Amino acid sequence: MPYANITVLLIDDNSQVRQTVRHILESWKLNVIEAADGKIGLALFCSHKPEFVITDIVMPEMDGIETIRKMRAIDPQAKIIAMSGGGGEKYASPLALAKDVGAIAVLEKPFRRLQLRTAVDEVLGGNVSN
Repeated sequence: MPYANITVLLIDDNSQVRQTVRHILESWKLNVIEAADGKIGLALFCSHKPEFVITDIVMPEMDGIETIRKMRAIDPQAKIIAMSGGGGEKYASPLALAKDVGAIAVLEKPFRRLQLRTAVDEVLGGNVSN
């Protein structure tokens, strides 16, 4: 199993998105921890130390940009995938900004399973696909 014993923190305020992405990630044998916003996600990031993070951008409490900034301040080597379907008025180009503040890969919602797999492979070094 290419992803066995790897933990990912999944942060999204939309429970349906979390459920769908979690199902895909678990089918790849990843261990998934979930958070409904950046504030909870940051606490889980500190306590669980996941191998990588997938975070939405537009969320209540703490948005994904601030979440990424804080995670990178805690761990400059943090491996982060940002995802967004737009809809936020706070940032003109949220995924470009996410890359600027430290996301390694970005996904525009809705995305396909293969796009998610490519992003996961990218943050994990690109050598774990099967």
